[in-house]
Amino acid sequence: MRSVKAEIEIKTTPLRVIQAFLDAEDLRRWWNVHRSLVQQKPGGLWVLAWDVTTSGMKYVTSGMIETIHADGYLRITHLVYLHPEKHILGPMELEITVQAIAPNHSLIRAEQSGYLFGGDWDWYYEAASQGFPYTLGLLKAYLEKV
Repeated sequence: MRSVKAEIEIKTTPLRVIQAFLDAEDLRRWWNVHRSLVQQKPGGLWVLAWDVTTSGMKYVTSGMIETIHADGYLRITHLVYLHPEKHILGPMELEITVQAIAPNHSLIRAEQSGYLFGGDWDWYYEAASQGFPYTLGLLKAYLEKV
């Protein structure tokens, strides 16, 4: 199986980074998530939807929070990606590790694993390989501005 990794330094605390992956308003502001259901506890749901219209939701990512530590760690398992033109892809895992490297300065490492080979998996792997660094850049811009 393959994985996609990215990392970035951000001028904020590990607590604030983890919160940005869990709070509905933060997710809306930095990642343009239109709707979310996040139960901020181990075993809780983590469901994000983009491009929501009266016709439905175009993109959905859903998983279960396995581990959450406010001081800098979030692991989401049973991650599934739904796209209207692709097969349902999953299960995968998403791991966010945040390390304080100076006062109010953190290093974020993100890894999504479980990518298979062939068909829609290759498409998703390529999209995520390009998208992960971009997404972390969005998070950095948001957290350093707020």
